[in-house]
Amino acid sequence: MTGDDAVVLDLAQVGASRIELVGGKAAGLGELIEAGFRVPEGFCLTTRAHASGEVPEQQVLDAYRRLGGGRVAVRSSATAEDLPEASFAGQQDTFLNVSGEQELLSAIRRCWDSLNSERAIAYREANGFTAEARMAVVVQRMVDAKVAGVLFTANPLTGTRSEMVVDAAPGLGDVVVDGSVIADHYVLGGSPTPDEDRPRTDGCLDREQLDALRDAGSRVQESFGSPQDVEWAIDRDGELWLLQSRAVTTLFPLPPRTEDLRVYFEMGHMQGMTRPWTPAGMSAMTHGAKLWMESAGLAGGAFGDAMGIVPVGDRLFMDFSDLLRNKRFRSRLPQMMEVYGPRNVAIVQRLLDDPRFAPTRSGLPFPAGPLLRKSLTVVPKAKFEIMRTLAFPDAARARAFRATEQLRHQAQAPEFHNSEQRLRFAEEVQRDFMTASDVIWPLFIGILVGQLPKSLLKGVASSAELDAVLGGLPHNVTTEMDLALWRLTSELGEEERTLLSSTPPAELAARYRAGTLPDIGLADFLDRYGHRAPAEVDVGRPRWAEDPTQIFDTIAAYLKITDPEQAPDRRFERAAARAEATIDELYERARRRRPIRARLARFCMRRARKLTGLRELGKFAWLYSLQTVREQLLLIGDDLTRQGRLEQAGDVMFLELDEIRAAVRGTDQRGLAGERKAFYDREVRRRSVPIALLSDGTDLEAAAPAEPAADGAMTGLGASPGKATGPARVVHDPANARIEPGEILVATTTDPGWTPLFMTAAGLVTETGSPMAHGPTVAREYGIPAVICVRDATTAITTGQVITVDAAAGTVTPE
Repeated sequence: MTGDDAVVLDLAQVGASRIELVGGKAAGLGELIEAGFRVPEGFCLTTRAHASGEVPEQQVLDAYRRLGGGRVAVRSSATAEDLPEASFAGQQDTFLNVSGEQELLSAIRRCWDSLNSERAIAYREANGFTAEARMAVVVQRMVDAKVAGVLFTANPLTGTRSEMVVDAAPGLGDVVVDGSVIADHYVLGGSPTPDEDRPRTDGCLDREQLDALRDAGSRVQESFGSPQDVEWAIDRDGELWLLQSRAVTTLFPLPPRTEDLRVYFEMGHMQGMTRPWTPAGMSAMTHGAKLWMESAGLAGGAFGDAMGIVPVGDRLFMDFSDLLRNKRFRSRLPQMMEVYGPRNVAIVQRLLDDPRFAPTRSGLPFPAGPLLRKSLTVVPKAKFEIMRTLAFPDAARARAFRATEQLRHQAQAPEFHNSEQRLRFAEEVQRDFMTASDVIWPLFIGILVGQLPKSLLKGVASSAELDAVLGGLPHNVTTEMDLALWRLTSELGEEERTLLSSTPPAELAARYRAGTLPDIGLADFLDRYGHRAPAEVDVGRPRWAEDPTQIFDTIAAYLKITDPEQAPDRRFERAAARAEATIDELYERARRRRPIRARLARFCMRRARKLTGLRELGKFAWLYSLQTVREQLLLIGDDLTRQGRLEQAGDVMFLELDEIRAAVRGTDQRGLAGERKAFYDREVRRRSVPIALLSDGTDLEAAAPAEPAADGAMTGLGASPGKATGPARVVHDPANARIEPGEILVATTTDPGWTPLFMTAAGLVTETGSPMAHGPTVAREYGIPAVICVRDATTAITTGQVITVDAAAGTVTPE
């Protein structure tokens, strides 16, 4: 039989279109055969046989006899396996060198059983696979391998698409895949040159074999249309066989294609965005950035028209390429990047020495004409605002809060008759905030005056003391919000306290929305703060006014505070008192050495106490317009759902503003929204996001040269990017082992049976292995750092000892 009712199919009869029948591995092999690659002969026992619960013995044995009997490989090919979004590396079983009819039937049954093993179930749950998985089985002739291994057509550690990575070992490739040996490791460029990829004298691959693998990898990637993870073997006659090809699932998505090499820095974390952005949220953010650049006279320069925003993998990156190549401004970049953290500064410093980003541009990084015209009004305005704000800080602060209330009123949408009107309003509602000078000037001056004491008291005050000066800042809307929720909690009666501490927060939120919860004052709180939420700058995320689950969760945590001295209001009061005392102490200390500077520093610190708390006000005010954007888009989503152009109203958040406009004008966007939603769901599960990317996909931190190991550090090979510190858990047998959250798993080696432990582990250390083995592959998918090939790790490290795993440096450092 050759149709979808078949239970046994020749591998040449299967392909990607029949994945539900033959599973991911068989589908990939069929594609390789169709593309003309050398693949061992074999057949596939389809998912129909698995669904029946009985092995069709006669048909299987007939197919085995047509192969000529002898040694075969029996390999799992589940429908949830070797997929673009998850590799399922080693989660189901493979049996090699199976010989004889009864042994073959037994191996097939064991393959079936592995579909429901603990590790396979845990892996499916961790990767969000809720559909029922079905198992097909591939049976292939064994290759008499002289050398075998794994080829990645893009570097899975650095993300570089112009590099291939090969791990190889003599004999069968299973020792490379299961990590039981230290494999020979090669990094290949896109095309061979006389000096690159020179094999070690003791390596198991020669120049000709590496070139053959490079060529095969290029053709496989071109055939499949994406980077591939390829298992291969070279037989005793020197012939190259391909045994498997699947998508590399751990690569971070590529930035948009560009003509020249660009560099992007991830900036979403500055807005508390650890999750991916919804497409509507990113589109609204980009639109707001364009409005601001336009109002500031900066559009068209080094940051383009939208502050250099480039969405990559549903994350917000910014393009710093033109500033790096600007002769006048590039030297200032490390200092500019300090606000984003030392990791970003280190990357920028390396890029300044990178010839690919050599200075090629001169002049201003922004258009001179618009900038000059803007400065003619801004500079006098700045002088005036600085003087009156510093002279009368209370009045400036009052103006800022009045302006915020005005913005709240302006953001309220009128009644609209159609979705076109709603969309136009949603696109323009941010404009008022971008020119709200009464909010922005006091905020900016408050931040500036709060930084001046660092210079004025250099050598007199420590950074900890200067930080203390800004502790317990009044007039901070976020602090006031937290204290308001604490007061709400403190005023609860005993019956209400019992209810809120014993009921799940999601249930409390549902009861609140249904109007069946006792009045605890939450309505007043949400009237003031309901436009806020986690990831609040993404209009695709619900606000507290829509879903107050997190508020009830916080109240439950507050109810556990029994020590009055640990109450948020008392801690805030102590911080404020400590700040005032520190100002007096620093003034007295500085007065004896630099009296004029001391008085100026005290003035700045006093003004900072009155103004720097406003630093949260800008975002607070901006969120009113973003809340309105969200409300209008959801109303448009309702209309589009009724018109059959979306499946449900919330799907509008998976379209960009221009795509929403197309839907309003008649385009059916159900398919596009569904694809975007699936991509977003996959990205939500991504544990690690690069902080800096090149346009060729290179993770600049992962690709950085390893620094010399610190004293006491154990060296190995970074196999999954990242850095983690935590107590070690040395495990010799995973059967009865348990990894507490935050612990780092230390083992001699790992195979797929260990991977359920990865779900709570913060990192992985092994004594042997290969970056392409199952353990590191799954570690990359779970987003935990891994360092492998660390000699004597299980004896040199003891359980409970705090260690730091640094994959970029390839080190494990005991604390």
